[in-house]
Amino acid sequence: MSEEEPQEQEEDEDLQYFVRIGQTDLDGTKSVERSLSELNGVGRRTARIIAEEAEVDRTATFGRLDEDVIDEVVEVVENYADEVPDWLANRQHDFYTGETTHEIGNELQLTRQQDINRMKMIDSYKGVRHKRGQKVRGQRTKSTGRTEGTIGVNVEEIREEQAEEAAAEEDDE
Repeated sequence: MSEEEPQEQEEDEDLQYFVRIGQTDLDGTKSVERSLSELNGVGRRTARIIAEEAEVDRTATFGRLDEDVIDEVVEVVENYADEVPDWLANRQHDFYTGETTHEIGNELQLTRQQDINRMKMIDSYKGVRHKRGQKVRGQRTKSTGRTEGTIGVNVEEIREEQAEEAAAEEDDE
């Protein structure tokens, strides 16, 4: 039993627990595909394509890879839109530049927020729905998405009131 412990410690020395891509720390103890899919803008399919483009085994532990291989994965992630067809990128025909890009991490959140603000400013239908806090994509709103307080009967309050009244009556007697 004591012989196994030093071997595990030696293996852990090679392991990077955090791998940084962009402004995001990825878990180095997971497989390449799973840790890449934690990145905003990268799903399972995209992670699998990135692993194939970087010629990395997608089931390998991400933190055990060499620095050169990790740098290659980072490069493929940054140039993902150039490697795949336009329909696979998440930002096709940008409003201002007309280019097709694939946004990842904080850039994805910023561009989404800018798009929503632009829709609000020009008072498009979707912008008005965003302003009002209503559903935007044509979902049913008659019976779902109600954000006001509950309208139904609160049984607990009624029971508490009845218990208080019963206690008051007992005290009077």
